[in-house]
Amino acid sequence: MSPRLRLLTTLAVEVAFKRSLLPAWSQKNGDLDVVWAPTNVLMDQIAQGARGDVVIVIDKPMAKLAAEGIVDQSTIVPIAQAKFGLGVQSGTNKPDISTPEAFAQAVTSARSVAYSLTGASGRYFVELVERLGIADQVLPKAVTIDAGFTGEKLLTGEADLAVQQVSELMSVDGVDVVGPFPDPLQQPTDFSAAIFADAAHPDLARRFIAHLTSSEAADAYRSGGLTPRNLVRI
Repeated sequence: MSPRLRLLTTLAVEVAFKRSLLPAWSQKNGDLDVVWAPTNVLMDQIAQGARGDVVIVIDKPMAKLAAEGIVDQSTIVPIAQAKFGLGVQSGTNKPDISTPEAFAQAVTSARSVAYSLTGASGRYFVELVERLGIADQVLPKAVTIDAGFTGEKLLTGEADLAVQQVSELMSVDGVDVVGPFPDPLQQPTDFSAAIFADAAHPDLARRFIAHLTSSEAADAYRSGGLTPRNLVRI
């Protein structure tokens, strides 16, 4: 029986992975086990002993894993960058969010905005509306989730707008991306991949990361709402 790769990964790359990168890998190398969760949740799981062969998280937490010897620092490779955005239910009107003023008007006018308590997007959104001075108009009527995809709250009618990485909004069928936050309010999130120091299948993991840094991968990231970073094979 061929070895089975175990991957722990942020939700931000789901569209690129499920539509392209994972099927292409599985076709040649067999299926793999994947744990999907926001970076903060993955970090908690890893702190409690969760391990695998490859992990994909935000750069700063990745540096922490390297400092603690949990991942092999020499294997860390930047793969993609995500931007925060807003989504609406398909077929509904998309508000103007092209400027900070328009963005503030959109989120204060919404009946409810959905955001994630554990995701980088939700944590930043809370900071942002506080900075804009509109927190008291937005947060009391917001809908929150612990983890997962905020776009699902649009489909249930619980929210008019959903906040998340653009790539994560694309993961939910029936959700249209309004657009990324306007540049003055944007805070891009960089993601990297690395091999666990105690990976059960380090050679297979190295091949997988090479797969994630190919020209085909760059195309998959773009199609999945992400920006490829400096892709270098290890």
